[in-house]
Amino acid sequence: MALLDQFGRPMKPAVLREEISGPSLTGIRRHYDEVVASGLTPGKLASILREAVEGDADAYLTLAEEMEERDLHYRSQIALRKGVLLGLEPQVEAATDEARDQEIAEAVRDLIGRPQFSEMIEDLVDGLGKGYSVAEMIWDTTSTPWEPGTYKWRDPRWFLFDKVDRTTLRMKEDGAFNGVDLPPAKFIVHIPKLKSGIPIRGGLARLAAWAFMLKSYTLRDWAEFAEVYGKPYRVGKYGPGASEDDKAVLLRAIRDIAADAGAMIPDSMMIEFIEASNRGEPVFGSLAEYLDKQVSKGVLGQTMSSDDGASRAQAEVHNGVRMDIAKMDGRQLGRTISRQLVIPFVLLNYGPQKIYPEVTFPVPEPEDLKALTDNLAKLVPMGLRVGTSVIRDKLQIPDPQPGEEILVAPASRPAAPVPVEAPGRAAAAALGPVCAGCGQRHALAASAPTDPLDSLIGAALEGWERPQRPLFVKIRSEWMAATSYDDLKVRLDALAGSLPVAEQAQVLAVMTMIARGLGEAGPG
Repeated sequence: MALLDQFGRPMKPAVLREEISGPSLTGIRRHYDEVVASGLTPGKLASILREAVEGDADAYLTLAEEMEERDLHYRSQIALRKGVLLGLEPQVEAATDEARDQEIAEAVRDLIGRPQFSEMIEDLVDGLGKGYSVAEMIWDTTSTPWEPGTYKWRDPRWFLFDKVDRTTLRMKEDGAFNGVDLPPAKFIVHIPKLKSGIPIRGGLARLAAWAFMLKSYTLRDWAEFAEVYGKPYRVGKYGPGASEDDKAVLLRAIRDIAADAGAMIPDSMMIEFIEASNRGEPVFGSLAEYLDKQVSKGVLGQTMSSDDGASRAQAEVHNGVRMDIAKMDGRQLGRTISRQLVIPFVLLNYGPQKIYPEVTFPVPEPEDLKALTDNLAKLVPMGLRVGTSVIRDKLQIPDPQPGEEILVAPASRPAAPVPVEAPGRAAAAALGPVCAGCGQRHALAASAPTDPLDSLIGAALEGWERPQRPLFVKIRSEWMAATSYDDLKVRLDALAGSLPVAEQAQVLAVMTMIARGLGEAGPG
């Protein structure tokens, strides 16, 4: 029985093991050496872009590669966008919590953990500039599970889009005008959808091509200006009776001054030096800077992180735009891997599944660490319980090793609490009042000032269990006798007026009176 992919096409093991799209010396799939960017003109660029849309994208793809080699700014911006994507850690989400689906997901995790997988991802992100990228999978079927042993990058010029729908990628073949179908489970084709329409129009190189051409003109003119800038113009003057030979002597002298800083001329002739005006740099520099900013906007969606030294608030807003782009790129790359690698892998090793695992490239949200620490400083003393492992992960602080010196707060720690029952009255007086926070007594520093309210609170907490015990006994009795929540509410309501609270109320009243008196008397 033939193995079928998710589209019902047979997957042939013999084909899976073969390398079917390798280069050739004389055939249609050969390494290209053409140069397109040299001598690029508006008319030539328009023709290249038009031919790419009509089905012949070889010149456009060559130009896209040369742009990354010749324009430092475009190279840095697209490398930054690729780098953000390559820095994302892939994750595998199992189809369900069932044991079988968990087993399949674990196998997929092993698959994407291979070194060759990350290298293949580096090739796939090349599609951001050109519009698409292709990697061929050479499957290893000698052992189980069957998986790609090698991923080989393929030159995008070895492929073409179907002449009819212009969206289906096909492989070039000698004698095949419209190419041939890509065999199932053999290729990973990443087509970043940066805009709606046919894929060849979606590459970032197409977006930046006009800026690249104009900047090339600008830099060439700027270089010519810089070559003569600073050198004075040399004007030779001859008399009305000068012969052609005299004029030739004067011209040669002007040229010799430029090359050798010296020349010899007759007394009847004169060479005048005119200082050059510094008007070229503002024009050329401003135009080149403007074009670079447009490229940054097209590639990264903003300029703050690449060109401008703007305020922090502006940079945070623009970094948010980059975050959105990174999320989009990661989502699309995960979709490509899930559909074109994970599903064939699962089909070949585990058979058809109702739901398949998904590979994602999640973008972690940036943490405002200062706001986090400020909030913890305020909320933890109020009783908020926070796991230290969570905070360590957010702050990227590893757990301390056994025996490692630990940082502690500079304030001295209080002495260990002593149970109330342990000391006698004299010892209790020496230790100080009962702590309102924990009900224990703590040794006080000799120099620590005492507060009358501390002694008052300590006195109020002395023997607090005795007056409270009758209340707890009655409430517990009703709790144990209640048959439901509503029944307990009725019992507690009936009990409210008969609880023995007189002694506790008297203690609270006396303490309130004393505290008020201390407050009115003031310090001292």
